[in-house]
Amino acid sequence: MTENVEKLKSINWYRTKLDRQAFKDLHRRSDRKGFLQASGHLVFLLLTGLAAWLSVGNLPLIFVLLLLLLHGTFFAFILNGFHELIHRTVFTSKRLNGFFLNIYSFIGIHNPILFWASHTEHHKYTLHPPRDLEVVLPVALTLKGFLSSGLIDPIGLYQRIKQNVRLASGRLEGDWENALFPESKPEERKKLFAWARILLFGHATILAISIYFQLWFLPVITTLAPFYGSWLLYFCNHAQHTGLQNNKPDFRFCCRTIILHPVVQFLYWHMNYHTEHHMYASVPCYNLGKLHQCIKHDLPRCPVGLIETWKQIVGILKKQKNDPSYQYIPVWDDNLSDSRKMI
Repeated sequence: MTENVEKLKSINWYRTKLDRQAFKDLHRRSDRKGFLQASGHLVFLLLTGLAAWLSVGNLPLIFVLLLLLLHGTFFAFILNGFHELIHRTVFTSKRLNGFFLNIYSFIGIHNPILFWASHTEHHKYTLHPPRDLEVVLPVALTLKGFLSSGLIDPIGLYQRIKQNVRLASGRLEGDWENALFPESKPEERKKLFAWARILLFGHATILAISIYFQLWFLPVITTLAPFYGSWLLYFCNHAQHTGLQNNKPDFRFCCRTIILHPVVQFLYWHMNYHTEHHMYASVPCYNLGKLHQCIKHDLPRCPVGLIETWKQIVGILKKQKNDPSYQYIPVWDDNLSDSRKMI
C-alpha cells in the first residue's frame, strides 16, 4: 500500500469559482452561530435524555423505548458535530472550538486524533483509493446492515471498545492506521493512544458511578446512546457518496448534495450540502446554505428530501449490481450551458 500511496501526489480538483468578497464572507466564522449550533444540539440531547430518564417507572415500557429511540436519533448526529469541530471552523475562538470538540469527542466516544488523520486524506483524495480509505466504494447496503447499525448496534459497541482498548495499549492495526501514524510520527501516536485512554477511563467512571449510586439508566442515555437509534443518521450519512464515482477530480461526481427539512439539516450540521463542503472545506457549516446559493448554477440537480435521494441511490445500486462497470453521471438542468456540465 505504501508504494501506491506515494505515487499519488495531489489532485487538481475542480471548484466553482467565487468572487473575492463572497469567498471572504462565506469563510467568516461566528462564535454566536457556532454556540447556537453546538450548544443547541446538546440541549436537544439533554431534553430527550431527561425525558427518557423520567419516563422510567412513570410510563409504560413502549413509551420508554420510544423516548429512547428519539434520544438515540438525536444523539447519533453527535458524529456530525464532532466532524465539524474537527475541521475547526465552527467558532472564531480556538478555545471554544477545542472545548466543544472535547465534549463531542467524549460523549460520542470518538478519537479526534485518529479521525483527523484519516479525514484530511479523505478531503485531499476523496474517493481516490488507496489514499482515501475512509470511504471506499462500492458501499454494501443491506437490510440486515441497516437493522444492526441503524436501530441497535451491539457489534458497533463491541468494536468501539475493542479498538479503544487496543489503542490504549499502544497498538496500531492494519495498513490504514500504520499509514496514518508511521513510526516517524511518535508524538502523534502518543496523542492517539492518550485519547483512547481518556475515553476508556471516562466511560468506565460513568459506569462505576451508575453502579455505586444505582443509577442504572445513566449509562443507557450516555455511554450506550451512540449505539441505538441511528436510523436517521444512517440515511443521511450514507447519502454523501454512495453510488457515485471513484477517481474523479470533481466533487460534483463523487459527493451528493441533498435538500433537507431545516430541523434535520440542523441535527445533521448542514452536511446535506456535501458537495459544497468538499469544494470549500474551510467554510463553516452554518454558511454552507449560502455557499449552495452562490454555486448552485454549477451543480447538478439536487434531490429534495431523503425519499427522493434514496430512490436515486437504490436505482444506481441496482444498475451497478447488473452491470459492475456502470457509472452514475449526475443530471444537470437543461437551462445550464454545456460549459457548466463538466465531466
